[in-house]
Amino acid sequence: MTKVTIYKNKRGSIIGYELKGHAGYAEYGKDIVCAAISVLSQTALIALNEVCGIDTNDIKYSIDEEKGHLSVIIPDNLTKEKRFKADIVFETMIVGIKGLLKEYPDYLTLEYGEV
Repeated sequence: MTKVTIYKNKRGSIIGYELKGHAGYAEYGKDIVCAAISVLSQTALIALNEVCGIDTNDIKYSIDEEKGHLSVIIPDNLTKEKRFKADIVFETMIVGIKGLLKEYPDYLTLEYGEV
């Protein structure tokens, strides 16, 4: 099962996310749920840089494909424009995760935490 955690700051703004574990829907390399989660989360990471303009050196992230782990944290002091764009990227990723959760509830969870 993949555990997805969305992190918010004290003001309620999303500042990152973490994925832990493989979905377990099918064998490695054929797991469509794991692949979908990976595409959503990795596209969001890339978009934070390429769409939002957040420098890659300012995004704290770690990836461990073997363990099925990805964590992403963005700076808390973004310009208003970058913050607006980051919110759209995060919310779009969450919409995708919720869609997967609706179809495959036994293979992932979604929760929120505060940093």
